[in-house]
Amino acid sequence: MIISAVNRFPIPAVLLTMTLFLTACNEHKSPTSEVSSEKEQNLIHSYAVPSEAKVKHLNWNAKVDFEQKIIGGVAEYLIETASDANRLTLDVKNLTIEHVFVDGEETKEWWLGPKDKFLGQALEIGISPETKNVAVHYETTEGAEALQWLKPEQTADNTDPFLFTQSQAILARTWIPCQDSPGIRYTYNAQVNVPKGLMALMSASNSIEIDSSGVYEFKMEQPIPSYLMALAVGNLEFRSIGENTGVYAEPSVVEAAAYEFEDMQKMLESAERLYGEYKWGRYDVLVLPPSFPFGGMENPRLTFATPTILAGDKSLTALVAHELAHSWSGNLVTNSTWDDFWLNEGFTVYFERRIMESVYGKSYADMLKVLGQQDLEHTLEKLSDAPEDTHLKLSLEGRDPDDGMTDIAYEKGNAFLLMLEENMGRDVFDAYLNQYFSENAFKTMTTEQFLENLKMDLFDGDEEQYIALKIDEWVYGEGIPDNAVVVSSPLFGEVEKEMNNWLEGKEAERMKTEDWTTHHWLHFLRSLPDSLGQQQMHELDAAFSFTTTGNSEIACEWFLRAIENDYAPADDEVEAFLIKVGRRKFLMPIYQALIEADDSKQRARNIYQKAKANYHSVSTNSIDALLK
Repeated sequence: MIISAVNRFPIPAVLLTMTLFLTACNEHKSPTSEVSSEKEQNLIHSYAVPSEAKVKHLNWNAKVDFEQKIIGGVAEYLIETASDANRLTLDVKNLTIEHVFVDGEETKEWWLGPKDKFLGQALEIGISPETKNVAVHYETTEGAEALQWLKPEQTADNTDPFLFTQSQAILARTWIPCQDSPGIRYTYNAQVNVPKGLMALMSASNSIEIDSSGVYEFKMEQPIPSYLMALAVGNLEFRSIGENTGVYAEPSVVEAAAYEFEDMQKMLESAERLYGEYKWGRYDVLVLPPSFPFGGMENPRLTFATPTILAGDKSLTALVAHELAHSWSGNLVTNSTWDDFWLNEGFTVYFERRIMESVYGKSYADMLKVLGQQDLEHTLEKLSDAPEDTHLKLSLEGRDPDDGMTDIAYEKGNAFLLMLEENMGRDVFDAYLNQYFSENAFKTMTTEQFLENLKMDLFDGDEEQYIALKIDEWVYGEGIPDNAVVVSSPLFGEVEKEMNNWLEGKEAERMKTEDWTTHHWLHFLRSLPDSLGQQQMHELDAAFSFTTTGNSEIACEWFLRAIENDYAPADDEVEAFLIKVGRRKFLMPIYQALIEADDSKQRARNIYQKAKANYHSVSTNSIDALLK
């Protein structure tokens, strides 16, 4: 039997044939015989036609079914229409559309377009210029790439199931019908029904205690793009950090998370001193199970974070500063398209390191800059066969926008802003950024609009200065222009001195490492010669316990060295790490190293077969391509 999306009631048998018939008919036809392929300028990854009908507010009513691994929901949109509007176009991918209502009346005037590998389908709904709201009743399917359903044994506590979403870049359409473009913003209210005993959280106002009814209400009063829609459901607890900051996590994790993030309020206050008022009310962090594919996701009011940043010494909290910075660069002023992704991430990396400098000092921030430069150099080398992908302004039409989420957007974008700071002066550049965030709050920005803004507001219209600083070469050119700022870290100089002493014969256990942070160790491991003898590997491991470290960043770097040097004592831990951790940043280089060490790819495939069930689709899609 077919189950209703919201109330889960069986549809009467007499309606079953009709429902299936209408669904089949609606797969391919539209008022003009086929769904329009029209795409407005800048909407290269969305079927939406906002100049005709644009969503302004979402009322979302949903039920989370862990047994069937389905979300059944009603997405009701309040819309803004043009005088000649005759359709509302939404993006959907692998959704079952059950009913559509226009201004409260069920309609059969809706059509699904052809399927595209990346974009899914257009859902076109017949409307008039007078239409005020459209409601879509639907269910998710196994093809909902944004959703990861976890069994109890895949969580930290091993007691309850868990669900989380990851909507960036264009996966919101796999769990909510929406106009899935970063250039379209809307507010939302939600009511979500989950199994009793579990907590539901969204990128909105949240409860801090489990509701015994299992029904949760949410409100997001600031307009956001669909990629910032987020939902998590699990056995969670809350701990307050400061006046308007806190952390959610599973009970066995929450105290460690609260300790790790105890400087979060300081970070927020430092960010406000730098670039103006925090406009989202609260800033909380949710620590997810290990399968989360990213370090963090900047969902408004509630950053989703990987547990791999819980190092026990607060040394990996730059990630929190990064996601917090997104509350300005990305969430407040948003890239209009995924071709403009660097406007989100380049600004955020720059802002993150300014926060870290404010809280922990310049020497600390300088280490982060150098590590970031190393990451950028590695990415430039990897993209040597695709130099067009080293532009800040990308061209991703016909491609998965996930292809643009490389260190080019993050680190080349940051290097560009460092160059501007160096040449204009920090005080002048800070004043410009304050004005930029203030004047463009809750708006979207293309690269071209930003460059015009830069020319007029930072350079006061001085075309010669704009040209002298090679702005267009930075944005539209390959690689890194020669006016990039050279970054260095005196603390890393001390690391290199100790490493060279060891290579020249000093015993590893006599190295002066007492005050080293994660960043010191990362630089040490990255700076080692490519080829090390087994005795050298054993000596380092015996002195510093790299193979069994609980620090994921250090573990990843060490495992790369272990694979390159065929260091067998690390083999079991490499496999255990890949099975437990789903963060793509770690998975991709380790699997790549395994492949390079074994042309047959057999070891990598064997481990992946064991680990795949623990990974989110964002990670499996990338690894599948790697192992082909």
